[in-house]
Amino acid sequence: MKILVSDDVSAKGVELLRRNGYHVDIKTNLDEKDLITCIGEYDGLITRSMTHVTAEVIEAAGKLKIIGRAGVGIDSIDLKAATARGIIVVNAPTSNTIAATEHTCAMILAVTRHIPQAHDSLMAGEWNREKFTGIQLKDKTVGIIGVGRIGSRIAKRMQAMEMKTIGYDPYIPEERGKQLGCELVDLDTLLREADYITLHTPLTKETRGMIGAEEIAKMKKGVRVINVSRGAVLDIHALAAALKSGHVAGAAVDVFPEEPLTADINPFKGMENVVITPHIGASTVEAQEGVSVDVAEGIMAGLRGEPVPTAVNMVPIAKNVYLTIQPYFDLMERIGIIGVYLAEGPMKEITVEYTGKLAETETGLLTTAVLKGALNPILQDSVNFVNAPDVAKQRHISVKEIRSADPGTFVDAVTVRIVTEKGEHSIVGTLFNRTEAKIVQIDGYRVDFTPENYLILAPHIDQPNMIGQISTILGEARINITGMQVGNMTQKGTNIMAIAVADDIPSNVMLKLKAIDGILDMKLIHCEPHQ
Repeated sequence: MKILVSDDVSAKGVELLRRNGYHVDIKTNLDEKDLITCIGEYDGLITRSMTHVTAEVIEAAGKLKIIGRAGVGIDSIDLKAATARGIIVVNAPTSNTIAATEHTCAMILAVTRHIPQAHDSLMAGEWNREKFTGIQLKDKTVGIIGVGRIGSRIAKRMQAMEMKTIGYDPYIPEERGKQLGCELVDLDTLLREADYITLHTPLTKETRGMIGAEEIAKMKKGVRVINVSRGAVLDIHALAAALKSGHVAGAAVDVFPEEPLTADINPFKGMENVVITPHIGASTVEAQEGVSVDVAEGIMAGLRGEPVPTAVNMVPIAKNVYLTIQPYFDLMERIGIIGVYLAEGPMKEITVEYTGKLAETETGLLTTAVLKGALNPILQDSVNFVNAPDVAKQRHISVKEIRSADPGTFVDAVTVRIVTEKGEHSIVGTLFNRTEAKIVQIDGYRVDFTPENYLILAPHIDQPNMIGQISTILGEARINITGMQVGNMTQKGTNIMAIAVADDIPSNVMLKLKAIDGILDMKLIHCEPHQ
């Protein structure tokens, strides 16, 4: 598979991809037209903020399966267009946390003590100590908008500077704020009380332009504003006006609504009470290596057809939840595959029932794995963890989850029921020792086989020599049987045989098997997931 790297990223991630057999091309400084011209030959794309992946680029990307953003912000990627095409979009949300935290602290200190301006003055041959008199942080109040990964670390470091920390974040509970020593308040209270206001929110529909002229007017006179999050969260023109009027004493800004910030669009040009940096909040050696490796690992997982915990257009999943359910993904997809082979006619409903410990955790992504397995064998377009729920909805397939406290016969088992116009089929699967996938029941009949390679399901009349006849035909065709089991069916005098084989069975051999006297039906199931 081929991967395009369109921005400068650490070589560590590129080396990791190449070691794992991927062909990687590095082509930087591509404009939209250049990207549209070349993107069609690539399975994966790795970008940073300089590459804009527009709807037109995505339309031209015939093979593209995954886009990796070596960083946090994804506003340079048309997420809606990517999702509609089933393209996974992943980022690296944790590796640059410390870098962004430390840069924020540096910006707070720089704007407080006029460090860049004092440096420039001294380099110009001046000695003007009085001009650069600052204030101290001790006993001041810092208001943190967004008390997440970075905001919580800012709180800890500013508390070490003996500052009072207050925060606004509608998505974290009050108890979490108490643990951080950060009093949670509403936005108006934060704007009114804080001596310093620092922003640490993602760019969403709700946060775009959340700090504008109206919000700045509510801030106390002499406030200092810091933004090392996303450029479009803050109206920089309203901030520049407030700096000029003196309502805002100082500002430190690392990110901008339009980047690069050129001289003709820079509203802070010539102002001495502002510190600006060219989006370098994550620019440390350690952070760049970390995001490069993280996004490379996400790219590889996505190209293998696996769920990616850092995907931004899939069901969100916490790391501890992912570790709990991760061993079940392959099993769930294979159950979906078996289910669609059993189904006779279009699927109307898929129900997934979880028992045991699985019933106590988040299982949305496991259910998506079932859909991926059930839909891929019947559709020409690839179905993955991004688009499987929408594809099911488009085909009017009702999807339900059931949780049962009763573990039943098998601990941590999953039952998938598929309803068609002609009836219902069910498959029960579980993991032995959380590693060995097993199908333990099909349509109410006990079986025991590993869902690998190919599986023959053969309902038949209960009479002598059925196993012998099937084994002889497969042996003569040099097809290796890796497992076989016979179970009783509901109808008296009938059994079902499950035969695992290592290889595909040619059509002429299948015709011989179906012609055996007493065979009621025969299905050949390819259990391997679609990549």
